[in-house]
Amino acid sequence: MKTLTLFFLFCAISLTSQAQGLNDLLFSVEDEIKLGRQVADEVEKDPKNKVLDEKKYPQAYAHLRRITNTILNSGQVKYKDQFVWQVKIIQNDTTLNAFCAPGGFIYVYTGIIKFLDNEDQFAGVMAHEIAHADRRHATSNLANMHGINFGMQLLLGKNSGGRIAQIASSLINLKFSRTHETEADEYSVIYLCNTNYRSDGAAGFFEKMQRTSKGSSVPAFLSTHPNSANRIENIKNAATKRKCKLNSAKDANYAAFKKSLP
Repeated sequence: MKTLTLFFLFCAISLTSQAQGLNDLLFSVEDEIKLGRQVADEVEKDPKNKVLDEKKYPQAYAHLRRITNTILNSGQVKYKDQFVWQVKIIQNDTTLNAFCAPGGFIYVYTGIIKFLDNEDQFAGVMAHEIAHADRRHATSNLANMHGINFGMQLLLGKNSGGRIAQIASSLINLKFSRTHETEADEYSVIYLCNTNYRSDGAAGFFEKMQRTSKGSSVPAFLSTHPNSANRIENIKNAATKRKCKLNSAKDANYAAFKKSLP
């Protein structure tokens, strides 16, 4: 009976994986959140990562949540109500980065907040990172790397805890494929299209990076395959094609956001 069940599961995966992706069949929403929570634990127990205490910096967190919630409430985020969407700030002014672990655990470095010129650019970065979680890119990579074996361990609940912890550690420095980066760029436009932000805000980030030479670590989403110039063009073309808003948001709030940081 067990063999027959596994046979039918394998057939279902074989027939539908091209359209739906292995991750949709092998990883539930609960699995995504479990993985993301493990990643968050790994990040926060690392002494190199100084996560700002919200009680000490309530204004900074209020700004971050205001921006994040605007994106999440765009009506386009598929897992808006299922994922955790927990946002935290890491104090590190030399790192221009942000990342979103599976299940919506978001971390933003003070470096990228202070580096950017306006809220449109920052919203573009946040929308890009939210897209990686919402499009389930991390578990898609895991499905490709570990396949049915790992998925079955999760489905059957057999000795999965230690394996999840091990894989969670590898997710911290995960680099996405060209396809995933392109899709995250596209969805940043989709998410921002009906907000008060420029829908091509992510392009503004790439333009800022091109203009500025700074001895800071390169964000993960800049170090992967797609060329920055091509990404700028593709993001702007996507915004134009969708007839999205291209007027800049007011910068007063973003200046206050910067000032609220240590």
